[in-house]
Amino acid sequence: MDRSTHRQEGSPVFDSLDIDLVVKVLAHTAFSPFFLFFIPVFYFFQGAHIEDPIVVSSSIYLVGVSVFWFVRWYSKLYRNQGSLLFRPRPLDWSDQIVILTGGSSGIGELLANTLAVRSVTVVVLDVKPIVTENYNIEYYKCDVSKWEEVEVVAKRVLEEVGEPTIIINNAGVVQGKLIVDLSSEDIQQTFGVNTLSHFHILKAFLPSLLKKKSGHIISMSSALGLTGVAQMTDYCASKAAVGALHESLRYELDKRYNCPNIRTTLVCPGHVNTTMFQTVTFPNFPLFEFFCPSLQPVTVVKQIIAALDDQHSQILLMPFYVNFVPYVRHLPSFLRDLVQWISGADFAMMNFTKVSGRRSDEGGLPEQEKQ
Repeated sequence: MDRSTHRQEGSPVFDSLDIDLVVKVLAHTAFSPFFLFFIPVFYFFQGAHIEDPIVVSSSIYLVGVSVFWFVRWYSKLYRNQGSLLFRPRPLDWSDQIVILTGGSSGIGELLANTLAVRSVTVVVLDVKPIVTENYNIEYYKCDVSKWEEVEVVAKRVLEEVGEPTIIINNAGVVQGKLIVDLSSEDIQQTFGVNTLSHFHILKAFLPSLLKKKSGHIISMSSALGLTGVAQMTDYCASKAAVGALHESLRYELDKRYNCPNIRTTLVCPGHVNTTMFQTVTFPNFPLFEFFCPSLQPVTVVKQIIAALDDQHSQILLMPFYVNFVPYVRHLPSFLRDLVQWISGADFAMMNFTKVSGRRSDEGGLPEQEKQ
């Protein structure tokens, strides 16, 4: 499919050759301490002396790579008060009660059903019901952008299901309009769903985690929360606010609530092939797809479940190019504009049609998008 065309929800099993695959291979070869250890050993047993340049240089490279991975590993360990010798106890999935917002479509729907297969009790809060055959998924109709509705539903959940152990703030919406075209209702919906809902859900359910001094909070942000692009001012700002919330919450839990064992994970994906962004357009040159691949929902879900399994606080940046997005703003202005031009980000929303999260005042979906 041409990258410049509208993109439909992709196959979750589709796997392509892109930079992420290359990085994964390199991480297990050219940047793997285990693999690199055998290079100087190989040359030594082939008759080279310890002081030979090939042995010295490969040994120095091995040490440098090992230090990099050790610092990276120890940073995560330090943040999570981990032991140098012992891993955390495996997460008992059957004991978990998950609060999941926006769980009726896209990433949320797949995540809800995947967790349910692991015998997790999942409570989905959404304005429309989730279609599922899993018996351990409980649906509560709730507009999470409104505190009054969250407050009422939270009381019912605590009485009927129990106190949650995991909170996943996943609900999201995008308008795709230039700033002067945004109505007051658009702005309120964007920040209500993308940002304020996080505060509402935490206010309602965080006390349950504080009582146990354990649990996990997943906050869905976006790569666009780390930068800014045209025709996405409200979305970028709302997701940037989620990032700031995540950072502040981490220090409140550590320093003020004295609950460091409550883990926090911030998820910042690039473009995901879901209904919400199916009418976005992209540059059509081949290298763009190689360096900036789109994600399938299953990829994001697997990363979230892995983070829950790890029981570590962390920030998930995916795919690989998103790791560099926070640094783009530090480039000289002419290089920043070059990156912006190559990405096509400022024109990606020119032909955008809002498909999901439509309000009653916006009318029905255009005929061409229903097909």
